[in-house]
Amino acid sequence: MNAPRKPLETRWQRWLRSFLYGRDVDRSVKAKARLGLAIVAFAAIYGVIALRLVMFAEQSDGHGARRSVGADALATARPDILDRNGQILATDVKAPSLFAEPRKLIDVDEAEELLTAVLPDLDGNEVRERLSSKRGFVWLKREISAKQQQEIHRLGIPGVGFLTENKRVYPNGPVVSHQIGHVNIDNQGIAGIEKWLDGQGLAALHMAGLATDQLQRPVQLALDLRVQFALRDELVKAREKFKAKASSGVIVNVNTGEIVALASEPDYDPNNPREANDPTRINRLTTGVYEMGSSFKSFTLAMALDSGKVTLDSKFDARGDLHYGKFTIHDYHAQHRILSVPEIFTYSSNIGSARMALSLGVDYHKAFLKKLGQLDRLRTELPESAEPLVPKHWSELNTVTIAFGQGLSVAPLQAVMGIAALVNGGRLIPPTFLKRDQAAAERLATRVIKPETSDKMRYLLRLNVEKGTATRANVAGYYVGGKTGTSEKVVGGRYSKTKVLTSFTAIMPADKPQYLLLIMIDEPQGLAETHGFATSGWNAVPVGAKVIERVAPLLDIPPRFDLPKADQLLLASTKETR
Repeated sequence: MNAPRKPLETRWQRWLRSFLYGRDVDRSVKAKARLGLAIVAFAAIYGVIALRLVMFAEQSDGHGARRSVGADALATARPDILDRNGQILATDVKAPSLFAEPRKLIDVDEAEELLTAVLPDLDGNEVRERLSSKRGFVWLKREISAKQQQEIHRLGIPGVGFLTENKRVYPNGPVVSHQIGHVNIDNQGIAGIEKWLDGQGLAALHMAGLATDQLQRPVQLALDLRVQFALRDELVKAREKFKAKASSGVIVNVNTGEIVALASEPDYDPNNPREANDPTRINRLTTGVYEMGSSFKSFTLAMALDSGKVTLDSKFDARGDLHYGKFTIHDYHAQHRILSVPEIFTYSSNIGSARMALSLGVDYHKAFLKKLGQLDRLRTELPESAEPLVPKHWSELNTVTIAFGQGLSVAPLQAVMGIAALVNGGRLIPPTFLKRDQAAAERLATRVIKPETSDKMRYLLRLNVEKGTATRANVAGYYVGGKTGTSEKVVGGRYSKTKVLTSFTAIMPADKPQYLLLIMIDEPQGLAETHGFATSGWNAVPVGAKVIERVAPLLDIPPRFDLPKADQLLLASTKETR
């Protein structure tokens, strides 16, 4: 019987077989080879998948969730902030934060019950709402403790994990709060130097994912933590002793503009930034504006002496009150006689200061104060700054009152900048919270008065401590010069007779100033030891003296003996100018 014939191949089939298998090749051998290749390929693919699963398992908790955070910000790294001696003022520490992936949860109610048992401060309704959402990632609590992390980890709740974040820590608490500022929960600066840092490009680095610990250098401030502590300590004591509403102070290097200490009481703890929302805890030296009282007489006398029209021997009539329209100007320490320029300063004569300013005219007065930076907003690294309150229509009456410190409100740091220029040789240097050397300061300096005028101002400031309104600041061994200021506060549109702001501006040493100190006390009360008086000479001046005693050694100002009288200081400076 004949075997069945194989069907004849068409020409197309023969060509296809030849293309796929070649000619004269056993098809069964070729099939086995291709099957082996397929097995190897699939084994390689599954091996890669297995390797990736192992890698994900070994990575830190929540690493995969890090990419699914989406709109939820992650606290990133910030540079350390140091004082001028390298002491840490602000730094980052690692802290775990609790998150959930709602889509992976099995039982929302059980998860909420277990989590709130470990973290009783969590709001149960809010947690349930977040866990019930359709989002891929939600925060449950930021910055939990290691113990809390361990307890939650033991619960083994599916879809709940931890992310390690950077938490900002301020080891000195409230001591440096107003300079440093603080950050929010996402480690973003929202006040002080912290906010300034973000404005310098740190926020952009965060967005680009480049703000890592390794890429950031510490930021060094001009602040000296030792001096800062001493200043703040005395301000806290002063506020308590004089039952004052607030107290504040600043110490500035008059030759570089560096702010080596600044404190405003009451302050707040940046580790608890909610305290910063209290309006009584503002930085009064930069965000508040005040009539600085008789401290402004320093500007008036410097203006008159620098004009060349007034000398130290010039005299002005202070025999009676000065009547200007419906207003009457009188002196607190009235002498009822003609006063010389030094007497106007040491007796703090309102009448003499007003007549001196009027002798030069409104335009000259206004231009001089603008040149000294008193009519424009002061800009520093701190974002918080206030605009001065300047009269819209500057009349002769405005010149009369501003001459002795009423009618123009400025930020206290602004006044400090101007007075520093009066004593450092006549150069206006913008203040800074960052370290700055002498050469950099010289490049920024602007000459505003003649050097010989500055010599005369140093003489007047020293004379005022020797026998004027600031005698309680005559600290033994330190050649202090200074000016007092007491201004009546405006209450209900009128000047109050019971609520005052007192200030004391001091330079040290007076013959060659290095530092300027400002002390301010808001609404001090008269005490038995002050005989009921609440003016600057009874509170701000003695507080300033205590600060000088404590900080002068820290600022490398050695005590001196056989100090010359103020008249000898003036004589020496006159010989130098010749």
